[in-house]
Amino acid sequence: MLKGIPTLLSPELLKVLAEMGHGDEIAIVDANFPAASHAQRLIRCDGHSATDVLDAILTLMPLDAFAEKPAALMQKVPGHNVETLIWDRFREIIAARAGFEDPFEMVERFAFYERAKKAYAIVATGETALYGCIILKKGVL
Repeated sequence: MLKGIPTLLSPELLKVLAEMGHGDEIAIVDANFPAASHAQRLIRCDGHSATDVLDAILTLMPLDAFAEKPAALMQKVPGHNVETLIWDRFREIIAARAGFEDPFEMVERFAFYERAKKAYAIVATGETALYGCIILKKGVL
């Protein structure tokens, strides 16, 4: 047991966060995302929400202050009129933990999949909110 580390962060996830370098990306994805077929490194966080995982990761990992938009969201499919309240929660967490008020780049669905494939790791959560996926770019301390 270590002090000051959120218990949600498994040893495997801590290792991945430590291995990542400046500019590397990590995807936190919802339960609908094809994580197993897209991940170079897959970390399972079943039973946890994407917002809780985001909050825990940002207690340790800085976002890239040199990137105009250090986080990316999957753009809604045209004509898919669903509420994306989770995006507001993502924004609140990033503002509180990293100080970015407008951190999001919007990425078309299939481009998001391709970007996630290139991410250092994908963290698969139990998130049920639609469009509950986010990609983070690691910064420096």
